[in-house]
Amino acid sequence: MSNEQLTITASILAKTEQREFVKQALLKLIPPTLKEEGCLNYDLHQDNENPDRFFFYENWASYGHWQKHNNSAHIAAHKKATEGAVVEVIIGQLSPVK
Repeated sequence: MSNEQLTITASILAKTEQREFVKQALLKLIPPTLKEEGCLNYDLHQDNENPDRFFFYENWASYGHWQKHNNSAHIAAHKKATEGAVVEVIIGQLSPVK
């Protein structure tokens, strides 16, 4: 586990008929996540060409902070609430090129 800053991209594809529900659920994640230790930013975006696809652009102080986030109660509740409304989630872990 690295102590270096970690950038995360999370691509979330909602079912078309569940798009607004998923969007609202994603928006609810922002306030508690921004309060988490090690969260540097947690920005939600929506694809201009496919409105069913959402992206989180996240920066964490370390991998460990991101792992704590993944195991948080609000993430677990979100996964349960949106089960069946999301087609796929793709996570990218990025580090700066040196």
